[in-house]
Amino acid sequence: MSPKSLHLLDRLSAALLLLWAGAALGFGIFSAPVFFRELPSRDVAGHIAGLILGRLDWAAWTAFGLAGLSWGARWMAEVKEEIIGPMRLWSAAWLVAMLMCLASTFVVTPKVRAIRTRIGAPIETLAPDHADRVAYNKAHGTSRNLFFLRLLLALGLAATVGMLPRGDQE
Repeated sequence: MSPKSLHLLDRLSAALLLLWAGAALGFGIFSAPVFFRELPSRDVAGHIAGLILGRLDWAAWTAFGLAGLSWGARWMAEVKEEIIGPMRLWSAAWLVAMLMCLASTFVVTPKVRAIRTRIGAPIETLAPDHADRVAYNKAHGTSRNLFFLRLLLALGLAATVGMLPRGDQE
């Protein structure tokens, strides 16, 4: 792949990652707090926020997945040259982000939904030490942490994708 094509892929990857990070940041900072403050029930707000997070999870798969195109053509070249270089470090961060997408989409989110379905009532109606409420709070905390860590990874990957080798440096 030519250095010009790699540069174009880098810019596309950065744009996709920043687009997803902007959507995630907008939801996390602006929308979610308003939902929980303005809607009549935290249960309704949580349901709406959960639907949006589900869509943001799939958008993360798209953004991080397509950003992976930036390193696909470069991987084998670095394997022959360096033990640890920018390509491998970037790839490790990308793989962590993809694993977080996997965990969020197929482990944590279904668990949160299953707990909410099993309860069948607003979470606030349960006692603070009720097993389902404790499990829900733990799963919700894990979901929130994965969300914000992916946000940081998206910003970091977008900021550093332009530093990956393109084969035009001598």
